[in-house]
Amino acid sequence: MPKRFLVPVLLLLALTAAPVSAAAQDGGISRKKQEKLLEKKAKEDKKAKAKKEKFDRKRHLSLQDKATRKRLKRHNKRADRNGSNTHKDGFFRRMFGS
Repeated sequence: MPKRFLVPVLLLLALTAAPVSAAAQDGGISRKKQEKLLEKKAKEDKKAKAKKEKFDRKRHLSLQDKATRKRLKRHNKRADRNGSNTHKDGFFRRMFGS
């Protein structure tokens, strides 16, 4: 008698445990929309990062004394004027000093 009820009960459990809908693509968003969302998120992250860096730089300067701020400003101006990877003095002057 237990075998007689065991097969239908197992069959009923298997049917109720099976997923109702096998289509995995029904509720998703399209690839174009997903790419647009990712681009928008990357743009927002980049903007937020730039804003945070600007705030951090400003805070760092506010913590320095006046002489240090002037020195930093002077060096930044010189660096901007000369560009990166350039020295105010030439190679031989730096090496042998004169």
